[in-house]
Amino acid sequence: MKIKNMFYAVMILMFAVATINSQNKNKDDNKEKKDRHIFTMIYEVGTTPVKNQARTGTCWDFATQSFLESELMRMGKGIYNLSEMFNVRYTYPLKAERYVRYHGLTNFGPGGQAHDVLKIFDTYGAVPENVYPGLEPGDSLHDNFELDAILKSVLDTIVKQHKITQHYKEIVNAILDIYFGKVPQSFEYKGKTYTPKSFAESLGINTKDYVEITSYTHHPFYTSFELEVPDNWAEGKYYNVPIDELIKIMDNALANGYSVAWDGDVGSDNFYRKEGYAVVPVENDTAKTGPEKEQNITQEERQKAYDNYTTTDDHLMHITGLAKDQAGTKFYYTKNSWGTKDKKYDGYWYLSEPFVRLRTIAIMVHKDAIPKDIRLKLGI
Repeated sequence: MKIKNMFYAVMILMFAVATINSQNKNKDDNKEKKDRHIFTMIYEVGTTPVKNQARTGTCWDFATQSFLESELMRMGKGIYNLSEMFNVRYTYPLKAERYVRYHGLTNFGPGGQAHDVLKIFDTYGAVPENVYPGLEPGDSLHDNFELDAILKSVLDTIVKQHKITQHYKEIVNAILDIYFGKVPQSFEYKGKTYTPKSFAESLGINTKDYVEITSYTHHPFYTSFELEVPDNWAEGKYYNVPIDELIKIMDNALANGYSVAWDGDVGSDNFYRKEGYAVVPVENDTAKTGPEKEQNITQEERQKAYDNYTTTDDHLMHITGLAKDQAGTKFYYTKNSWGTKDKKYDGYWYLSEPFVRLRTIAIMVHKDAIPKDIRLKLGI
């Protein structure tokens, strides 16, 4: 009987050890799957903490404000936390005016482009986040879904009447004040009194120093044109260069201490949200460990993705560094606005060069970050 009990005990012990080993192997396999890339930083630009746009379609704002905050750091102005909702508050009336003037036959929504932040900066100024957080009492995260629906409903009602009512601007502004709060005419910041305009002036940012650049063949290179994406409601113009030169501009910027505001598509395949990186693997790549073998993205393939709506102006982020993986592939270290909770790289993503070549809609950079030979071609 004792021998039988001992046999059962040994069998239970062996089963337990096998189970533990299997669990450890699964953990190792999962870790290996998640860590297919080992990144080493080449260049990194100073920036502010990652924020969370939460339930808003305002990535354009968060990305560009982060870009400007990095510019202030580069300029030796110190660390600032600028209000995103200040910009959002002032873009809605401009979009509303355009929507009713075009009889509802144009885009109205929360989206936008990097130049929208510069437009508001020049027209209305800027304020710190703690002065105008744009949150309703008791809220800690932004949620503009209800606001967007109400504004769209009001504007559609006006359009259906075939007449712009006398009070529609007052109605729009009243709704915005309810959700965001009224913008202060003056405020205290670090012992000084400012208006939004005087605060913007104190930052020393010259918006004319910043340019937007794209790369598409349906317009001539080294010219500028209104980029045909739905969120370019302000009809901003972009310089057009070959894709090799767009990459050269980005690399030159990061190598010289400048960051890049990036507009592109992360809704397509191979933007791995859990793993924290994005690639464009070849179709026959069956390897399950180590870096994926990636496609060589040409100008023609890039144009095709734009023409067939595979690449859209889906999301804006802020590129603050350049890294490489163990295979030597370049990856752009990219600050997102989805918070840091459950994010592998604390709210950052690594975008491979092939992914950037294929999925970039446009970038914004300081004009001094552009190599001289390209600036000469563009006449900047």
